[in-house]
Amino acid sequence: MAHVISDVCVSCGACAGSCPVGAISAGDSQYEIDADTCIDCGACEGACPTGAISAQ
Repeated sequence: MAHVISDVCVSCGACAGSCPVGAISAGDSQYEIDADTCIDCGACEGACPTGAISAQ
């Protein structure tokens, strides 16, 4: 299962830089994870300073 980013996201970009497969990109109001690209490694979850990322 892919990870998801909640509304707590502050669009800092820390998660995007930590993703080894480039599954995270800036969306309209916050960052988004492409579920088809995500390998569910959890690197983004640990990099998020607000705890906005979790496993779905």
